[in-house]
Amino acid sequence: MSPRIILIETSTSLCSTALLEGDRITAVRKSAEPRAHAALTAPFVKEMLDERGLKVSDCDAVCLSMGPGSYTGLRVGSSTAKGLCFGGGIPLLAVGTLDVLAAQAIEAGLPEGCKWIVPMIDARRMEVYTALYSAAGERLTDISPLIVDSPESIGTVFASVGNEESGCQGESGNHSHPRLCKREGPTEWEGSRSDVSGLTLAAGDKITFIGDGVKKCEEVLGGEGRIFRQECPTAEAMKKPALAELQAGHFRDIAYFEPFYLKDFVATVGKKLF
Repeated sequence: MSPRIILIETSTSLCSTALLEGDRITAVRKSAEPRAHAALTAPFVKEMLDERGLKVSDCDAVCLSMGPGSYTGLRVGSSTAKGLCFGGGIPLLAVGTLDVLAAQAIEAGLPEGCKWIVPMIDARRMEVYTALYSAAGERLTDISPLIVDSPESIGTVFASVGNEESGCQGESGNHSHPRLCKREGPTEWEGSRSDVSGLTLAAGDKITFIGDGVKKCEEVLGGEGRIFRQECPTAEAMKKPALAELQAGHFRDIAYFEPFYLKDFVATVGKKLF
């Protein structure tokens, strides 16, 4: 029997849902209406199921795009997904939002010769959440917040293992794998650096940047071979990552699952109160 999965993506300004049946997306709902995720997500799911003559319990799982991204958006998506799973008695799946963006870039078609994909999610406060992916969609670095110091200058680059001057460390505090690092001086994709797998990041490599955060970095990281796609992740692009999670049996604990926020939420006080 072909799997049937409800897909929910609410990590950015675009609220989107999709219904995956087998290997096809059979229903989609989207809205970029500001601050409307809480009002739209559950109705979108109901509309899709009604359109297909289905109930939640007819599905095999709900898959959530779990972040990083908007704190409020992720909370809305998570609570909606959990409610559907509890009510329908079906399991919960979750996929990384940057993984979704990488899959989205591949699904749309990468430029000929493109070697790397760099998804970027707007993290506010002049930051983006990002990581480095291969053209096949494999994540090669840790997911990290990248500081954008100004539209004119960013003192950061992706650094790989084997460059001791980069100051780049893995989660264990050693150079076990590449990750995003902050550097002083001008920003550029310098030379050629190799990691333990023999992969290289060279100055002339074709790179696709995708996400709602790319505008912050386009002027600084632009150049020959650089493609910038300003777009939000969509529920349809969750198809392959969701199927992979289902086939691997990576079900999440519905009661205790939390989205991947990456940074702590910081509340602010509205100026109109004073």
